[in-house]
Amino acid sequence: MAYHFRLDRFEGPLDLLLSLIEREKLDITTVSLAQVADQYLEYLSHEEEVTLENLSSFLAVASRLLLIKSRALLPILSFTEEEEEAVDDLEWRLRQYKLFRDAALRLGGMFSLHTGAFIRESFPGSQVVFYPPKDFSPDDLVKHFRSVLGEIPMHEELPEKIIEQVISLEERIFHLQSHLTERIEASFSEFSGSAKNKVDVIISFLALLELVKQRFLVAEQSGFWSEIRLKRIETESVSDPS
Repeated sequence: MAYHFRLDRFEGPLDLLLSLIEREKLDITTVSLAQVADQYLEYLSHEEEVTLENLSSFLAVASRLLLIKSRALLPILSFTEEEEEAVDDLEWRLRQYKLFRDAALRLGGMFSLHTGAFIRESFPGSQVVFYPPKDFSPDDLVKHFRSVLGEIPMHEELPEKIIEQVISLEERIFHLQSHLTERIEASFSEFSGSAKNKVDVIISFLALLELVKQRFLVAEQSGFWSEIRLKRIETESVSDPS
């Protein structure tokens, strides 16, 4: 509080008086609480504007001082259950008031720095803690560990497979066109002689059919299973009538 009290053995704010008494730096029995109350009432009579915060602060500290002095002067005084609950409730309320008051002072100091943001501390994350049962033995741990390992699928070694490269239909068409560009006629066996397997022969035959369709060549066969003869179709030049 801003008001300074002047007592026989103390001079200063009321908060400091309470702090000294609670830390046993000053004997409460030597402090006149009546003098404290009289000085504060005189202060109120001359003060034009008294805030609610000022009044509540004085009442909280004065109540705490009164409670401490009552127990110091009457240590053997017994209370009824209802009176004891009232005293405990007062002590709890005074402790709560101190917590909020200290927090308000800290917040006031933070706002006085004129900072626009307050950073929250980073969350370290939840830690997984293993608490085994009391009857859990090392043998049980090995047993369960092996059980978990047994549920993991084994790595299967796949057999090696040699992938052969297959020539595309477009490539065989191009090769057949090139083959017949150099000569007018050829046999299918000559064209497919470089085939490495049956798939290449089939693709070569499909290339033949595609070029027949495009009227690039004609295919002739004298009989079943006889040689297929391929002949490039010559494009006739059209003479200029003029």
